[in-house]
Amino acid sequence: MNQNLNDAILHQLNAEKWLKSETVQSLWSGYGEIARYRLARGRSDGRDVCDGGNEDDQSIIVKHVTLPEQHAHPRGWSSDLSHQRKVRSYQVESHWYSNYAALCDVSCRVPQCYFAKESDNEYVMVLEDLDAAGFSVRHEQIDLERMRQCLAWLAHFHVRFIDEPVEGLWPTGTYWHLETRPDELDALDDLPLKHAASEIDQRLKDAPFQTLVHGDAKLANFCFADDGQSVAAVDFQYVGRGCGMKDVAYFIGSCLRERDCERYEQELLAMYFAATKQAIAHFGKPIDPAALDAAWRPLYPIAWTDFHRFVKGWSPGHWKIHSYSERLAKQVIVALDASV
Repeated sequence: MNQNLNDAILHQLNAEKWLKSETVQSLWSGYGEIARYRLARGRSDGRDVCDGGNEDDQSIIVKHVTLPEQHAHPRGWSSDLSHQRKVRSYQVESHWYSNYAALCDVSCRVPQCYFAKESDNEYVMVLEDLDAAGFSVRHEQIDLERMRQCLAWLAHFHVRFIDEPVEGLWPTGTYWHLETRPDELDALDDLPLKHAASEIDQRLKDAPFQTLVHGDAKLANFCFADDGQSVAAVDFQYVGRGCGMKDVAYFIGSCLRERDCERYEQELLAMYFAATKQAIAHFGKPIDPAALDAAWRPLYPIAWTDFHRFVKGWSPGHWKIHSYSERLAKQVIVALDASV
């Protein structure tokens, strides 16, 4: 990190020193890392070292993006378009944390942003450490109750931003939407799905009650409370406009295998729309819950098929390409053809 950024962060946080305590994870394709730091503020006794054992020390998360000269993608997608998409995603995330994160309350908890700045091919976001804030639990597999908690988070997030004016984020949220994925569409050999891709994309864009979607609402991006009662979410690189069903379909697909996707589909959608009703009351939105349900629920298979289109072009052998996804896609294509 360049010295100017380093000094600006310490000044903003009124800190004397900071030391990295651990790397949380490396960023995709070698674009930097997320790390946990200890901040030490000056003390009357003159001790200001970050030794990790002082109550005055504060744990923070630093997302430090450094743009590489070579663009190496794990699956071989290393085009300039891919690089520019990633660069834009970090600009969006920085803007999100600086301008919109504070609009989320406990019902759709996100990390507090202490500092966000870009300089000389670097992006730095200094964020609240959710582990220290009581959201230290991560799950690789979850039960229906924990899925309900995540769906409630999504419902409150979506309702919070329905028809709200926003700028500086993705015009179309999610990392897989059609406009940013021409290479994957070109590689898709499922011709009926390929021909339907534009209409599927347009149906989602034309959906009533446009809102902000998280854009990467997979299980790995939810942090569960230590008391088991709530969740928080991280990673807002692809936040932008869209229909809430895009997040819901993607989240469910990240949690469940083929058989359970079909088995629990209606139960999980019922959980989500029950939560949207609660969220409308919570935020005092002038929205008819039944109208929102009627507008969005039929778009669930379309949103699922939209992501399925991306996966089939991006990684044809992916485990998410299964008979449930294929069946939904065929139903959507037949319905679109019938509506022409």
